[in-house]
Amino acid sequence: MRVLISGASGFLGQSLTRALHQRSVKPVSLVRRPPQGNEVQWDPRQALDPGRLAGFEAVVHLAGKNVAGRWTKQFKRELLESRVHGTRTLATAAGESFRRTGQPRVFVSASGIGYYGDRADELLTEQSGPGTGFLAELSRQWEAATAPASDAGVRVVCLRIGVVLGRDGGALKPLLLPFRLGLGGCIGGGQQYWSWIGIEDVIGAMIFAFHNETLCGPVNAVAPAPVRNSEFVVTLAQAVRRPAILPFPGFAVRALLGEMGQELLLTSARALPEKLQRAGYAFRYSDLTAALHAILA
Repeated sequence: MRVLISGASGFLGQSLTRALHQRSVKPVSLVRRPPQGNEVQWDPRQALDPGRLAGFEAVVHLAGKNVAGRWTKQFKRELLESRVHGTRTLATAAGESFRRTGQPRVFVSASGIGYYGDRADELLTEQSGPGTGFLAELSRQWEAATAPASDAGVRVVCLRIGVVLGRDGGALKPLLLPFRLGLGGCIGGGQQYWSWIGIEDVIGAMIFAFHNETLCGPVNAVAPAPVRNSEFVVTLAQAVRRPAILPFPGFAVRALLGEMGQELLLTSARALPEKLQRAGYAFRYSDLTAALHAILA
């Protein structure tokens, strides 16, 4: 099996590439720079020759500008363009390649649980509608940009990825230093739900989607047991054997991080992986304590 990956140099892309090598699957990177070896070059702003997708059974689209930063109008425009334009470019090429050759059979595109916006304690499945806010609109347009592939008959899976926990990236990395110094605590009121997922299960869900024909459309890539921020910080503090007594009040989050802090840290999304569980995916980490201890071991 050959898999084409955009964003292969990022945290998720590197993890996926390693996992595929371990399974004797051939991953190929889609790159903007001059290609090396068997890499495929592209420009997300320009049409991609469908012939470059020949021979790939699956395409995984992970490329996009990092959301971390000051959310000025220009920054948000760049976030939107990097996701929507790149997704549409790759989905269009995948759709045309499928019409010509029957490949790729599956197109897996990253999305996020930001799609749901701030929903308090509401249980959210893939059937739940979009929320409000910038991330919700970004995710809605991001997923809609996969239409050229699905319209052509490609099975499209949009993974709505939650708070990713991993040693070398994701949400956990910036939290570890302050918590190890005993400077951690609740963020805002601590009542907002964080729908977390271990990096191994993010990658596991991607690979599962390659082979499970029942998976299509939006799929929540989150662990089965979302927790409130108050429970998350206590569990993390216990894992690093430090107290969690210094809160980060909501007004301070908004003052220091602006709109980004409000949407990434203070909103509540209690998402459940209904489609993955129904399809039979077996989570490696369903319990936050076990996940953190495995990552930090």
